[in-house]
Amino acid sequence: MFATVASIYSLLLGMGILLAGSGLLGTLLGLRAGLEGYSELLIGVIMSAFFLGYILGSFLCPPLIRRVGHIRAFAALASTASVASLLHGLMVDPVVWWVLRVITGISVLGLYMVIESWLNEQVRHKRGQVFAVYMMVSLVALGVGQFLILAYGPSSLASFVLVGMLFSLGLLPVALTPVSQPVPVQTPRFPLVRLYHQSPVGFVGSFTSGMITGTFWGLSAVYALAIGLDALGVALFISVVIFGGALLQWPIGHFSDNRDRRVVLVMVCLLGTIAATAIFAVSDITLIGLLVASVLYGGFSFSLYALSVAHTHDRVDVGQVLDATRGLLLLNGIGATLGPILTGLVLHFTDTRVWPLVMGVLLVLLALFVQQRIRSDRPVSSEEQGEFVPVTRTSAVAAEMDPRAEIAPELDLKG
Repeated sequence: MFATVASIYSLLLGMGILLAGSGLLGTLLGLRAGLEGYSELLIGVIMSAFFLGYILGSFLCPPLIRRVGHIRAFAALASTASVASLLHGLMVDPVVWWVLRVITGISVLGLYMVIESWLNEQVRHKRGQVFAVYMMVSLVALGVGQFLILAYGPSSLASFVLVGMLFSLGLLPVALTPVSQPVPVQTPRFPLVRLYHQSPVGFVGSFTSGMITGTFWGLSAVYALAIGLDALGVALFISVVIFGGALLQWPIGHFSDNRDRRVVLVMVCLLGTIAATAIFAVSDITLIGLLVASVLYGGFSFSLYALSVAHTHDRVDVGQVLDATRGLLLLNGIGATLGPILTGLVLHFTDTRVWPLVMGVLLVLLALFVQQRIRSDRPVSSEEQGEFVPVTRTSAVAAEMDPRAEIAPELDLKG
């Protein structure tokens, strides 16, 4: 295991540096937008553009990688993301920021694709362990990146320069890697209608998870600023939610094995609602209580997507796993695009402090839908269930690293 990870350390290091910059940029923009006096709706629209770029990148990046190769594409995308981050600081304008967020989303998605296709090519054995390490590196890097806001603060151009430096530095380990280039990346297909009929809970769960996590990435810094947290408090709040998602996802998923995952999904939604309500209740009382509730909220809310994927895998044929996962990724991206806009609209007409309650409402609605499906559909037998694998939304290429996808060759859901 250690020898395998050591052979791809340069890829993991480069991606970790890049994601630290991406995590910092998201928080930085949320705080800076708040300082500029932008409304919650406008901030939601701006931040949702990143996930729109994510969706567009799923179709635009594979042809680019096939045409120029992985290293050249990675260098071009990292440079584009670096320039875009600098322009955020030089041109503080909501329209410009929206365009730049789309560009950044496309670039980051392309960077994910390059790294994940490289990992797929190199890791032929112990894919499950490497997949877990990669997911952990991604979440830790995003969490650690939050604290870099303390270096210069959200009002300083130097913070945007720091983001640009991280995007550029992340390029070095990958550009200098001795690892051979993988096969070209294919443009994914997303048969969503068939996917809904085969797994309604996975379909709706992935979409709702996207709304919740997209709203977290887009508006959590704005909420933290509204409840009076300073820069350190904002970094702590966002990072503990991320770390909670990294720590609790596996035990929650392991608990769902050999059980009706839909029942576990309902439990997770209700517990996440309680945690979100606790965030709202203690935000003005105790920072420690806020952080504890945030860890639990992150653990439950970040588990929704992985549980939805696992439930879908239980209901599709083994040869359909890759196409099904790609469909779930698209749904998650659509939800992440709409979530910040709709939540921003609610906060605009109410109060920024009700942000966790809005998340609680989304969780309750998902729980009600899943409960209705439990009453109308038979559960998957324990013999038909696969093992839970912790996942987070990156690119469609990551589906090929999922050990559940190596049981049978890829087939098309359309057949």
